[in-house]
Amino acid sequence: MVKQILKEAEDKMHKALEVVRQELIKIRTGKATTVLLDGIKVDYYGTMTALNHVGNVSVSDVHTLTVQPYDKSMLEPVAKAIQTANLGLNPLKDGEIIRIPIPPLNEERRRELVKLTKKFGEEGKIAVRNIRRDGIEHLKKSEKAEHFSEDERKRGENDLQKATDKYIKDIDTLLGQKEKEIMEV
Repeated sequence: MVKQILKEAEDKMHKALEVVRQELIKIRTGKATTVLLDGIKVDYYGTMTALNHVGNVSVSDVHTLTVQPYDKSMLEPVAKAIQTANLGLNPLKDGEIIRIPIPPLNEERRRELVKLTKKFGEEGKIAVRNIRRDGIEHLKKSEKAEHFSEDERKRGENDLQKATDKYIKDIDTLLGQKEKEIMEV
């Protein structure tokens, strides 16, 4: 029972870490990467479809992304979807492709992005701590239901704390990497 509770808590902590990782990937650093466009959905004949399912997304140089829609009639809807995605990007239609220049970041914008990364990191850490709290409550309830001894519960709490510390350290590592990435250039 203790192992099952620990496994569930660790799985949830891993998911919280992955959410932070995905949020950090979306923050642009002034360099072109196709990941910037991953969350964009395009109205494809009445169905909201991922941008990479409607066209070929690629990096043409360090500061430019290109999207080549598979269907030429989708040029305008794709450009509009990128514009309205609130990423601060301005798509330019160029014949059959869309060029998306990635503007360089100024110092003030870099600081804002660092604050944003810290916010995502803090939310992730709070989620991990909440999972630990829920796991400890679960251990206490299970102990009272006489599934296992007090020693097993305390061992389980220690293991939960170790997992919590590990995932918080992992989040801090991600934040440090992203902050360095944002501030260099």
